[in-house]
Amino acid sequence: MAGNERRPDRVAAAIREEVARVLSRDVQDPRITGAFVTVTSVEVSRDLRTAKIFVSILGDEDAKRLAREGLHDLAPQLRGPVGRALRLRAAPEIFFKVDESIAYAARIETLLAQIKTSESNDDAVETSGETPVAGDDDDRSD
Repeated sequence: MAGNERRPDRVAAAIREEVARVLSRDVQDPRITGAFVTVTSVEVSRDLRTAKIFVSILGDEDAKRLAREGLHDLAPQLRGPVGRALRLRAAPEIFFKVDESIAYAARIETLLAQIKTSESNDDAVETSGETPVAGDDDDRSD
């Protein structure tokens, strides 16, 4: 039954779209709307009973903490609407997990930019000829 192996992937994609829609349009919780929350991916168990929804949360630390709390409180309330929207016999239990990959990628990008800037500054000093050479004095008496 090769078709059944792909069903969790299809359900995960549908859950991702539905939860993203709900978060962007229907959620009024200021803890969640106070931060920029993005659904990055969803993992669904093979039996479709649980769904781990990975979210990226941008904002200061307080906003992130509040958004995590708000998502934790929202998860049980999403189960019914998601199940109905996807026409599933049994709606999966929803868990939110913070996806740090976007923040991690941004940090790497910042570090690479710093390295590039540092290297270009080093190259500029080397090509300007301003680097003193040991043993090369202008006080030579010829």
